[in-house]
Amino acid sequence: MTASNLVPVPIPDRVAALIGACMPIGILQAEFDAECAAREARRFRAPFCPEDRADREHALATLARANKVLAAYNPGLVVRHHPVH
Repeated sequence: MTASNLVPVPIPDRVAALIGACMPIGILQAEFDAECAAREARRFRAPFCPEDRADREHALATLARANKVLAAYNPGLVVRHHPVH
């Protein structure tokens, strides 16, 4: 499987609402949690102090839990975390 080079395009709120209405609430919550956790994990920059390391690990754990739910429903919904070096 190769990664797509497509640029994400915003969709209108009404279209997003229609898509969301077709998905179970647990999947919508997992998608929200995964996006928030990925954003939180990207917020931290090395070198990490002990508190930042713990917060980043917590965000990554939340992302992994949410992605597990999303992958079981549809592997295409998994949120990728791009680590910062």
